[in-house]
Amino acid sequence: MALSNTIIAAINFMAMLLSIPVIAAGIWLSTQTDNSCVKLLQWPVISLGIVMLVVALAGFVGAFWRIPWLLLFYLVAMLVLILLLASLVIFIYAVTNTGGAHLAPSRAFLEYRLEDFSGWLPQRVEGSQKWDRIKACLSSTSTCAELNQTYREAQDFFNARISPLQSGCCKPPTQCGYTFVNPTYWISPISIASDTDCVLWSNDQMQLCYSCSSCKAGLLANLRKEWRRADLILVVALVALICVYLMGCHAFRHAKNDELFQRYKQGYT
Repeated sequence: MALSNTIIAAINFMAMLLSIPVIAAGIWLSTQTDNSCVKLLQWPVISLGIVMLVVALAGFVGAFWRIPWLLLFYLVAMLVLILLLASLVIFIYAVTNTGGAHLAPSRAFLEYRLEDFSGWLPQRVEGSQKWDRIKACLSSTSTCAELNQTYREAQDFFNARISPLQSGCCKPPTQCGYTFVNPTYWISPISIASDTDCVLWSNDQMQLCYSCSSCKAGLLANLRKEWRRADLILVVALVALICVYLMGCHAFRHAKNDELFQRYKQGYT
């Protein structure tokens, strides 16, 4: 029985380790400019990872110090957490399944359109109150200012592979026909295109294209890219956690069988 408990404790310790990449994925998301402004996914991921850590710790304590009710709590709670993690993985994939990018003429970077996105995620940035809060947060970051420090010449900027957020928020859409001065300062053409974003562009460094639909699209594309990366980590953690959980169930059942056999043997003798 002692050997079985040691094995169960070791398995639960593995479950504790598997909570670390989940927490790390949430922390990584929270460090990204767009996610820190939108505040949608990082805290659910971090919270789920912390609860996984606590539950796995309870299972470890229950196995190491032979506390049966803690082991039962671990088995039930971890099953619920596995189901929650699986639901989160599916949810992230589903809400990031729309969107696309468009090639801009004579540009290495891509541009994005809001109409390419649909479903739950775009609804989180639509509405004046929601976007005003996000816009104020984005404009206070160095996302666009970094471009001015990196690219001095027009051709260097046109050949750059900037992020979707920078493409949508820090410059006017290419189709507007603005003339480059620096990445965040452009000379207006004589005749501005009818596209609303062309009119909304401003050389005011606190305005730029933050009110543009292209900025919302760039934000969504950035979120899609980062959420997919986090989702990959969660998928790996989920598969590993399922394997560890099944091993724990098998070890727990084996330990109970050993205990019943020992009781039967003692009663027989």
